[in-house]
Amino acid sequence: MKAFLVYWHNEPKSFNGAMFETAQAALQSAGHEVRISDLCAMKFDATSDRRNFVTVRDNSFLKQQLEEKHAAEHDGFAPEIEAEMQKLEWCELMIWQFPLWWFGLPGVLKGWVDRVFAMGRTYGGGKIYEQGIFRGKRAILSLTTGGSEESFHKGGMNGDINAILRPIHRGILQFVGFDVLAPQIYYSPARQTDELRKAWLQAYADRLRQIERESPIEVGEY
Repeated sequence: MKAFLVYWHNEPKSFNGAMFETAQAALQSAGHEVRISDLCAMKFDATSDRRNFVTVRDNSFLKQQLEEKHAAEHDGFAPEIEAEMQKLEWCELMIWQFPLWWFGLPGVLKGWVDRVFAMGRTYGGGKIYEQGIFRGKRAILSLTTGGSEESFHKGGMNGDINAILRPIHRGILQFVGFDVLAPQIYYSPARQTDELRKAWLQAYADRLRQIERESPIEVGEY
């Protein structure tokens, strides 16, 4: 299996960093091919503008989707964006590793989506959801939270974690055709013991070594 890991955290020694390294090792030990995008190490620029392109459709007014479509038709994406698109097209499984910030993706990871998920290349022309370009591929959100598990339940202080993740699951991943596997969520790792964090990493590794057996989840309406 071809696995693509997209990771952002601004501290390599964080628990997110440990999860990222664990995922690479587990998948490789199971015989899978792994490619990565460590967005912080890459100093990936989250700003989406004309630097996305080496082609120009209209130099008087920037309409991003039209420029994306034009670039898709004329081999016009900037090299750093083209490289990310090729990883996306190559993979069979994609994992995003990140801390939940302000109930969503960290800014750099969201900016990666803004720049890489381009019209004409990753969606468009009716190729969305069940007819999406990436149908048959699978994706996992692997994340940590600052709050406790209890605070992310229905009726909890922060609300249902499934509702929080739905805009990503449905509005990004399923929109372009990915099947969504159950998220890997570790709640408030900074407040846990070293022993528990080690057990969590082992459980994550065990899951990934058998990931081919998993079926997609239903992303409900929340």
